[in-house]
Amino acid sequence: MNIKRFTAPTSREALAKARMAFGDGTLILSNRPTANGVEVVATAEDTLSALDGGGAGSAPLLAPSAARSTPPRANQAPMGLDRNPVEEDTEQLAMSTLSFQDYVRERMLRRRHEALNGPSEAPTLSERSRDQEPERGRDRERMPAPAVARHNPLRTIPMDIPPEPPRRRQEAASALLIQSNNQQSLMNELHSMKELIEDRFNTLAWLGQARQNPIQSNLMLKMIRAGYSPSLARAVLERMPEELSAAESVRWLMEVLERNLKTDQADPPLYEQGGIFAMVGSTGVGKTTTTAKLAAMCARIHGPGSVGLITLDTYRVGAHEQLRTYGRMLGIVAHLAHDRAALQDLLGLLSGKKMVLIDTTGVAPRDPRKRDMLDVLDLPHVNRLLVLNAGCHGDTLDDVLTAFKTDGSQQAILSKVDEAVKLGPAIDALIRHQMVLRGVTNGQRVPEDWERADAHQLISTSMRAPAKSAFDPKATDLNFFFSHSPDTITEGGLVDA
Repeated sequence: MNIKRFTAPTSREALAKARMAFGDGTLILSNRPTANGVEVVATAEDTLSALDGGGAGSAPLLAPSAARSTPPRANQAPMGLDRNPVEEDTEQLAMSTLSFQDYVRERMLRRRHEALNGPSEAPTLSERSRDQEPERGRDRERMPAPAVARHNPLRTIPMDIPPEPPRRRQEAASALLIQSNNQQSLMNELHSMKELIEDRFNTLAWLGQARQNPIQSNLMLKMIRAGYSPSLARAVLERMPEELSAAESVRWLMEVLERNLKTDQADPPLYEQGGIFAMVGSTGVGKTTTTAKLAAMCARIHGPGSVGLITLDTYRVGAHEQLRTYGRMLGIVAHLAHDRAALQDLLGLLSGKKMVLIDTTGVAPRDPRKRDMLDVLDLPHVNRLLVLNAGCHGDTLDDVLTAFKTDGSQQAILSKVDEAVKLGPAIDALIRHQMVLRGVTNGQRVPEDWERADAHQLISTSMRAPAKSAFDPKATDLNFFFSHSPDTITEGGLVDA
């Protein structure tokens, strides 16, 4: 029997040497790693066929019945080769070099296919090779063939074949992700379309109702001309009873607005209540003048020694001198605090005062210094009073209220009422942001131009017909005001009559 050993650094080179010696019909009998690489024992398939058929004048070296009908055991080979399970499995499968490579490649592809698409029933390479070799296939039918998925007779050979990247898995995952994104985008578009359709129907229904009810339509136009926002006007008038007359509808509207404008009418005035108050707000809204008015009112009732003045305005030229001038007129010393630590020391020094007023630097709503200034005032028992210019546009007031709103009590002072053409935007913003109005200033005189917040007077003033303006809408323009759904008015909602 022609059996040879081949030694090489890698299994591929050893198999190549065996193939060069025996050709395409190379049969691997055994392999094992050595110090020099890999040792492969191989022979030709013709030699095995001659042994299976019984050569003339020679005894078979390996009995087929013993090799296939009995379990693998240690036998002595005729040429002195030790038998082992690897050799017996090799002889049972009778794999050549090419069939072994195809077998490994097909096994890898089948496992990848099963991982992506589930188990497959396609025939393996070994099954196809048994169909192509009927003689050996008939011999194998006499004994159960080893399960290919659980046993690889040549798995001990070091493999140099690199695994293929899982492209199909990545493509499948990418396809699923794209499909999910497309579905989410489609759902978002459908949701937007649904909201748009509902908004249009609600608008048409509202406009149709307003046309059928001229009293409601006239009140809507009156509120918008007075400076109230369409969202607040619609939210109020939607709750108006239909059976009211024109005079009763106006009275009902005034009462609803008065009830929703929060003031301190039920509480003592600021200068009698006392405490620590810091004036905050945008530049030029009258914080320093308002501070002087409150100090003068408190000094008139409780004496100059009951008032403490502190200014944090180190940015504006002459800010400290302006407050110090007001203090000298009232007999009060005005102190300057440069930082949070100085403010804490001054508050401790003035802790025995009835009222301590803090004048701050005016900053725009989007000014980066606003955060630093609010942090300085983040001290116990310091109440913030947001000073709002009554003559500002509604969008500007909304921006200021949103920027300076903090946790806890929200209190405001409405300044420069005498300069405002319309009070509707300021009252509208106060109602929607649920601010408590603590006072009103309507001039520069100290302290005469200070008034308590009277909701009835403010609402009545705001609803008086102002002079004609180029910005006033007409009755035919109401469609444009209600082309979109109104935003949320307040967190707690409006209070009905």
